[in-house]
Amino acid sequence: MASVPSLASTVQQRLAEGLSAALPEAGSADPLLRRSDRADFQANGILALAKQLKGNPRELATKVVEAIPANDVLKEIEVSGPGFLNITVTDEAIVRTLAARAADDRLGVPFAENAGTTVIDYAQPNVAKEMHVGHLRSAVIGAAMVQILEFTGETVVRRHHIGDWGTQFGMLIQYLIEHPHELDHSSGAEVSGEEAMSNLNRLYKSSRALFDSDEEFKTRARARVVDLQAGDERTLALWQRFVDESKIYFYSVFDKLDMDIRDPDVVGESGYNDMLVETCRVLEESGVAVRSDGALCVFFDDVKGPDGNPTPLIVQKSDGGFGYAATDLSAIRDRVRNLKATTLLYVVDARQSLHFKMVFETARRAGWLNDDVKAVQLAFGTVLGKDGKPFKTREGETVRLVDLLDEAVDRATAVVREKAEKVGLSESEILENGRYVGIGAVKYADLSTSAARDYKFDLDQMVSLNGDTSVYLQYAYARIRSIFGKAGDRTPVAHPELELAPAERALALHLDQFGEQLAEVAAEYAPHKLAAYLYQLASLYTTFYDQCPVIKPAPAQEVAENRLFLCDLTARTLHQGMALLGIRTPERL
Repeated sequence: MASVPSLASTVQQRLAEGLSAALPEAGSADPLLRRSDRADFQANGILALAKQLKGNPRELATKVVEAIPANDVLKEIEVSGPGFLNITVTDEAIVRTLAARAADDRLGVPFAENAGTTVIDYAQPNVAKEMHVGHLRSAVIGAAMVQILEFTGETVVRRHHIGDWGTQFGMLIQYLIEHPHELDHSSGAEVSGEEAMSNLNRLYKSSRALFDSDEEFKTRARARVVDLQAGDERTLALWQRFVDESKIYFYSVFDKLDMDIRDPDVVGESGYNDMLVETCRVLEESGVAVRSDGALCVFFDDVKGPDGNPTPLIVQKSDGGFGYAATDLSAIRDRVRNLKATTLLYVVDARQSLHFKMVFETARRAGWLNDDVKAVQLAFGTVLGKDGKPFKTREGETVRLVDLLDEAVDRATAVVREKAEKVGLSESEILENGRYVGIGAVKYADLSTSAARDYKFDLDQMVSLNGDTSVYLQYAYARIRSIFGKAGDRTPVAHPELELAPAERALALHLDQFGEQLAEVAAEYAPHKLAAYLYQLASLYTTFYDQCPVIKPAPAQEVAENRLFLCDLTARTLHQGMALLGIRTPERL
């Protein structure tokens, strides 16, 4: 397994050699290289350098070009405008670089040099509550970041901080004590997620109605909260039943989403109960938190309420109860101390940004976060309906996540069925591909939008074969795979000696950027940039396929082999990129 230097890094190196030979006084100046529509690359670092050296930029640029030793990578360097360099690389260098990528399982993508340990907090549903459309983004964005970071060599620890604690459990547990068969299952067979959720829903509604109408039940429910927090065994055993029943449901939803959630990674709010008192003690003794009206608070100069008074982070309430802040701060201590995290990544709704800003700042003041350990909120926007308003049902209810996913799969299956006869898919293949296309469509619509932005949930658009959709990418992949069934005895072979057509060059140069693009996606926590790269790859492939015959009319043997080589590398890059986004690429569609 070898990482392959990209053409951009090779060109950069050649230019740097020319710079230091022509202008030793420049030290290690950056040539500022980027892709260009005038040539393959453009370097405009000489402008800044000329200013620094008080020279004429065009003359300096000419001097640098003359100092670059002859090599097999750079075909042409033209000095243009006030001292830009327009650089064209040789076709041979392009094909050789891609051949090296193709020979590697990882497509030549290097591991990150400074890999550490990232604990990623994502997919955080609430116990005894239905998952709705608002739970979608944390799960989808988080799962993609897990895959991307692991691929770059980061050690990733997953954490699902589920809402499994709080006053509502007093009401639920008390109701279950008084109606002991409410969570019983109808048969000894495996319980479906739907059955588990309908049990929980029914129990939640009944207990809520009783809590609101019966003062004596309300008193018993409140006393039950005290028992739960005191660790009473019977109460905890019943609490555990709610957690277990909810997990049956959660896992069924994550399974629909084609996501791998592991039981040991589910550490809810309750997982930090034993640390809360200690967290508060440490914060108070170090002076990071102070008592104010009986509550333990952390104050900030830049966080003020509408009345101009400081709004504190309340770590412990005046009645001794703990809020989210105490749990979140304890989780940070645990993740830094016990899980040895160097990065804490929180995939959480942008509306919680102020809370996390205050929590992170508190942790910094306490010394748990520092120059070596950072915390980042990957904040995401809201899912909107087609009308651009927050997504609700016609009755104004929040949309159930399972309904949304089922509808996406139904729509996608219809799209797959339309084309199935042509490809000769069996009924079971149609249903399986319908699932992959439907779930892929939902994930891609989410991931192709910058996380911070809101996006419209429009199923018609999502399962469309045209435009920036996962279906377009999946069909591009399947179309490439189908070519190999028609290629006869021709196989993919790289031919560096051939001259490349413009569409071949454009596709090849884009393929070569995969590793650099992934490094940027991982560093910026920006999966939408990977989606954009893959969409452009599929678009460049479509142009290549239209302009450069692969099978018919049959080109010369070497040309056909080289084009099949480009097809194969495109398919592998699409497959790998989509897998990192959590999207399947069926071989036949």
